Amino acid sequence: MAKSQKTPEQKQYEQLEQKYELKRPVLANCIKAFLVGGIICVIGQAISYFYIYFFDFTEQTAGNPTVATMVFLSMILTGFGIYDRLGQFAGAGSAVPVTGFGNAVISAAIEHRTEGYVLGVGGNIFKLAGSVIVFGVFSAFVLVLIKTLLMKWGIL
Repeated sequence: MAKSQKTPEQKQYEQLEQKYELKRPVLANCIKAFLVGGIICVIGQAISYFYIYFFDFTEQTAGNPTVATMVFLSMILTGFGIYDRLGQFAGAGSAVPVTGFGNAVISAAIEHRTEGYVLGVGGNIFKLAGSVIVFGVFSAFVLVLIKTLLMKWGIL
């Protein structure tokens, strides 16, 4: 509906809405998300170097234990309520790295623990994980298919 077609009540409501609308600090939120996400990634890189230095992993093989450690740490922090406060402060900065996945998985388990371990925790812990895994596998399949076709046609 164009502005000229609005009724006087709609125009009055729009003005009232603009008067009371909270202005979001978009730039500050972006900076907080960038910094917290960056700090999480620096911690992940430090863990990766730890595995390379102390356990004789290579750069290629240190990724899997690093991801597992980061997910485990985020689950522990979620259990103590620390990661949720971090998420409220940083927004997407805490949700985008792999730690956000760990937080989401364990949050579902914590939320449904009163329903029992099998039906509550076991049945709900994989609600998010299942869709993420399916989407990841499907996306990988599509990308490999595209790469294979491009290589077969001599483009890559």
